[in-house]
Amino acid sequence: MKKVLLLLANGFEAVEASVFTDVIGWNQLSGDGSTKLVTVGTREKLKCTFNFTVIPEMTLDEVDVDEFDALAIPGGFEEAGFYQDAYSEEFLNIIRKFDQANKIIASICVASLPIAKSGVLDGRKATSYNLKDGIRQKELATYGVHVVNQPIVIDNNIITSYNPSTAFDVAFKLLEQLTSEENCNYVKKLMGF
Repeated sequence: MKKVLLLLANGFEAVEASVFTDVIGWNQLSGDGSTKLVTVGTREKLKCTFNFTVIPEMTLDEVDVDEFDALAIPGGFEEAGFYQDAYSEEFLNIIRKFDQANKIIASICVASLPIAKSGVLDGRKATSYNLKDGIRQKELATYGVHVVNQPIVIDNNIITSYNPSTAFDVAFKLLEQLTSEENCNYVKKLMGF
C-alpha cells in the first residue's frame, strides 16, 4: 500500500485538499487499491480558508516520514493564517525529510512557497500562483527558484502548480506516479474525466 501524507496548514484551501482525498480515495476503492491517504495537520483542529473546519487524523508530531511514500500539500490564504503554519519550522522539516528521501511532493498553488522556503527548491524549477501581478511567483523566485509560468511544473520528485484550477491535474499526476498511467486513466474515467 502506497501512503500519501496530506499536509494541512491552518487556512488551507479546502478544494485543493479535497482533490487529493478524492483521487487517492477513488483509487483505493475502485482503482488498483494500492493507495491510502492520511490527513496530517499542524494542530488538532484546522479552519480552512473559508471557515470549513477539519479534524485531521494525525498531527505533525506523530508523523514518521518512513511510513509514507508521498507528500501532498494544498495551498491557502494569507488572510486565513496559512503562512503562519506553513512557514513553521515543523512544517518545513517534514518537507525537507520527504525531499531527502526523494519521495514525491505534490503541491497546488501557493503550497510551493513553503516548499521553497524549506530550501529544497533552490536552483530548481517550480511555479506558484500566477495572478495578481505574479506576486507569489516573484516571492517564489526570492528562494532561488527558477520560476516557470506554466500550469504544472515537475522537477525530479516535486510537482508544483500555479492556481486552484490545476488541482485535479496535480492529484492525477500524483496518482500516476504512485501507480501507473493505465491505472490513473482508469480512475479518471470512473470519475467522469
